[in-house]
Amino acid sequence: MRQTFFILILIAFSSSKSYAEYEISNVSFPEAENLNQYTSRIPFKLVDHLIVVEAELLGKKGNFIIDTGSETLILNKVHFPIKYQHNSKRNETSGVVSIIDNPMERRLNEFVIQNIKLHDRNSDVIDLSHIETSKKINLLGIIGYSILKDYEVFIDLYLNQITLSKIDRKGNKLDKIVYLEKITDSINFHLKKHTIVLNTYVDEYKLRFGLDTGAEFNQINKNVKKKVFKYFIPKKRITLSGTGNKSIKVLAGKLYRVKLNNTIYFGPMNTILTNLSKMNEAFGTSLDGILGYEFFKQKRTIINYKKEKLYFIDYPLQQQ
Repeated sequence: MRQTFFILILIAFSSSKSYAEYEISNVSFPEAENLNQYTSRIPFKLVDHLIVVEAELLGKKGNFIIDTGSETLILNKVHFPIKYQHNSKRNETSGVVSIIDNPMERRLNEFVIQNIKLHDRNSDVIDLSHIETSKKINLLGIIGYSILKDYEVFIDLYLNQITLSKIDRKGNKLDKIVYLEKITDSINFHLKKHTIVLNTYVDEYKLRFGLDTGAEFNQINKNVKKKVFKYFIPKKRITLSGTGNKSIKVLAGKLYRVKLNNTIYFGPMNTILTNLSKMNEAFGTSLDGILGYEFFKQKRTIINYKKEKLYFIDYPLQQQ
């Protein structure tokens, strides 16, 4: 059976929008543990390499993918159809594989993560049925930057949970005691629109990588310096699919000697070789690659969008 992998990087790049005439309210995460009014812990499951949380919306219970590479909250048109064509957005949403024309839009009156409430949010409405079919899950939508940016976000693949802690305008947590674990390292990043951009080194070569929880594999751009590719060892070709329901064949292998600085480094990571020109055009930047699941598998990572900083917590030492 052919296995298809997804890169869920969605970029909206127009300021012209048209809103729906009706509202959605009360999205809840029934499995969340509420530590207090500012902090919730939400368990997740891994579907292949995608981080998936359970949620309820308008009486429908299903799954949401956590995707830092997505600019907005995205609803699956299969489950939340738009009734009127004039609710189309006059812009496009771009993915790595293709550009999705004329996404729809809905306005959320209230988005609730247990007792944490967000008001007046917009959501794109896109057909995600191909992901449902491939991953064999009931997919209500994708949670992106527009929701996550108001929290410090701890993505923990050791405990399979996400901790959301409310922050103020300067990025300081309103809940002062959140983590039982010790933060062991940190690094600054640059926020380009909604994209986390990290200065990354492959051996001695400095590159610019985006960080995206929706990327099942790391990616490296075909156009980087040829000397970098001596650290990319190809293994096979796989099928890569984006949210536009189009697919391409790409070369997959392992990337070696990746580090953020002299103290934050990685073991060999599964990586695909692809063309990021469309994504770079939409970002208005020049990324040399994407760090995804393989990054979070090696680093228990805390994201603070307001401070533009990542914090790291060590995995427990394995018993011999």
